[in-house]
Amino acid sequence: MTGSTATEPAALSTLLRRYNDLGDPLTCEAVPRGLLNRGWRVTTSRGRYFVKQYIAADTADPVVIGRQHRATRRLARLGLPAAAPLPDRTGGTVTVVGGTGYALFPWIEGRHREGTELTEAQSRRLGALLGRVHTALARVQPPPPPGLHPSADPERTHADIGRLLALVRANRPADSPDAAFDALAERRLLERRVLLRAHAHRRPPAAHGPVSGWVHGDFHPLNLLYRGNEPAAIVDWDRLSVQPRAEEAVRAAAIFFVHPVDGCLDLPKVRAYARAYRRASGATRHEVAAAVHRVWWERLNDFWMLHWHYGRADRRSDPLFPAASALAVWWTEEFAAVREAFTR
Repeated sequence: MTGSTATEPAALSTLLRRYNDLGDPLTCEAVPRGLLNRGWRVTTSRGRYFVKQYIAADTADPVVIGRQHRATRRLARLGLPAAAPLPDRTGGTVTVVGGTGYALFPWIEGRHREGTELTEAQSRRLGALLGRVHTALARVQPPPPPGLHPSADPERTHADIGRLLALVRANRPADSPDAAFDALAERRLLERRVLLRAHAHRRPPAAHGPVSGWVHGDFHPLNLLYRGNEPAAIVDWDRLSVQPRAEEAVRAAAIFFVHPVDGCLDLPKVRAYARAYRRASGATRHEVAAAVHRVWWERLNDFWMLHWHYGRADRRSDPLFPAASALAVWWTEEFAAVREAFTR
C-alpha cells in the first residue's frame, strides 16, 4: 500500500485477505481521532473502508467484540444508523493477528457535530435517536442481568484527590509548559474537595432493577457522524453494556450541550433533547430525575482526565478538562434548573 501511516501493515494485509471482492489495496491513512482504539482509512480499487484495531484492555476480548458486532448488525437491520462490521468469507467479523483483534467496516462519509452546532429541532432528533437505540437494544439483546449500580463513595474520592494533588504539586516547576494545566488542576481539585464535603449528604442510592438495560455506553459527539443535518452513523460500540438507561441520556447531554468555555449547559437544547428521549424510550420523569442526580454525583467524584494526564502521561483528554471541571461546579449551583430541563 502507498501512503501508509499504519503501524501494523502486516496485520492489515492479513485482515484484507480474509474478504472477497475488496479489490487491490491502494492507500492506507491513520484516522487520528479516538481515545480507546486505532483506526485506518483504507482505499482499494473497489472502494473505501475503515479498519479498526481493538487495543483497550477491557474491550479487546474477541468475545466482547463479537457481542458488539452482533448487536450493531441487528440494530442496522432494524433501521438504526449503527455502524456494523463487514463479514469475511467465513461470516466472521473479528480477525485476531498477533493477539490483537481487528475488524473491517464500510467507510462512512460524515462529520462530527458538537451540540453547540445543533438547533433545538436537531437536539430533539438527537434525543429521539438515543431513545430509539435504547428500545431497539432491548429487542435485540438478551435480558439484562439483575444487579446494583452503586454511586461513588466520597471517602474514596477524598483519598483520590489527595493522591492527585501530590502528583500535581510534584509535577513540574512553575515555568513548565504545563504550568497552566497544573494550576487549573490544583484549583479544581481543592474546589471539588470543598463541594464534596458540603454535599456528602446528597449521595444518591444505588440504581437497580428495571431502570437498567443495554446502552451504547459512550454516546458523545466523536461517536456520531452527521451527513448534512442528520445522523449518518453511530460508531464505536466498544462500551456496549448494561447500565441505567436514562443515565446514558443525561451523560450524553452533559457532553453534547456543555459550553466549551464556562462549562454551563444549554438548557433549552437539553429540554428539547430530553423530552424527545423520554417519548422515544418510555423513560419516566422520575427515572430521568434520578439519573440527573446520579450523573451529577458521578461528575463530582470523577477525575479520569487527570488520571490520564498525571498517571498515564496521556494528554489526549486535556482539552476536555476545562469545560468538564467547570461543569461539575456549575451543575451543583444550578441543580434544580438542570433537573427541570431534563424532566419537564
